[in-house]
Amino acid sequence: MTLTEFKESIKASKPPEKVGTLLTALWHDAKGNWEAAHNLAQDVHNIDGSWIHAYLHRKEGDAGNASYWYHRANQPISTKSLQEEWEDIARALLR
Repeated sequence: MTLTEFKESIKASKPPEKVGTLLTALWHDAKGNWEAAHNLAQDVHNIDGSWIHAYLHRKEGDAGNASYWYHRANQPISTKSLQEEWEDIARALLR
């Protein structure tokens, strides 16, 4: 699946099948369901899960918590727009 196809899937009522937990989390975030996205991301204990967790706390406005999760993800604290960071994460996961 390409980034464009993934972004198009946001128009659907259900996330695409077989994209995995983390892309499903991003899908829910794009649909405006922060809580569902957070619940999925916090249960994935690797650097990708930590990156999404960081992004979600940044979006929430909790800079301290976001900073902790960026560190866990081995990522710099993002200064990009939330949309740009969302796309960066999705692109990385789709590789």
